[in-house]
Parts: sequence; structure tokens; C-alpha cells
Amino acid sequence: QVQLVESGGGLVQAGGSLRLSCVASGMIFSTHTMHWHRQAPGKQREFVARITSAGNTNYADSVKGRFSISRDNAQNTVYLQMNSLKPEDTAVYYCNAAVWTATRGGYYDYWGQGTQVTVSS
Repeated sequence: QVQLVESGGGLVQAGGSLRLSCVASGMIFSTHTMHWHRQAPGKQREFVARITSAGNTNYADSVKGRFSISRDNAQNTVYLQMNSLKPEDTAVYYCNAAVWTATRGGYYDYWGQGTQVTVSS
């Protein structure tokens, strides 16, 4: 059973910082690329950041230079450090990974429940 549980969201003023965490279980965490996406009300989910098992990272242009993704394989946790937050960063943030799942016949995208980030102006 693969589970991803996000935490760390909350209300923060513009310019502030927040660190999100996603704890994974039921998978070999260290071998998987981990992703962060976000979804604002009434909008489509958008990619935010990813980190591969080798530590390579990629960011959406909208967050590059402000956000940083990292992982702690010993803790089965991926983090998203968010600095210089803007009101437009307000969204539910989701952690996800594609995991081989035999009962589903192949790779399956698992998503956490999401954590709300609200940036006030």
C-alpha cells in the first residue's frame, strides 16, 4: 500500500517562507522520482518541482529561484522549501510518485491528500 502524506501547509504573509513535507510509505522511496504539484481553486493542477533518485531537480519557471526541492531517503521524505512566497502561490500542494503496482498492471501515479498553502497580501 503506497501512501503519501503531505504536511506543513498553512497561512503565511507574502514574502514569508514555508516548508512542506511529504512522507512516503509502501514503496522503495530512494529509487523513485518525487514530484510536487499544486492546484488553486478553479484552476488546473500544475507542476511545481521534481527530484530524481540521483538528486537532479527541475522547477516550474514560476517558482524557480524561490522554491527548493530536496529529499531525505533515510526518512522517506521529500521536502519543498518555499521562500519569498507570493499570493499567487496560494494553492493545495500535492506530492506524487509513479510506482510500479502489480495489482494495477503497471506504473500508477500516487498522490497525497494535499496540504493547503495560503499566502496573504
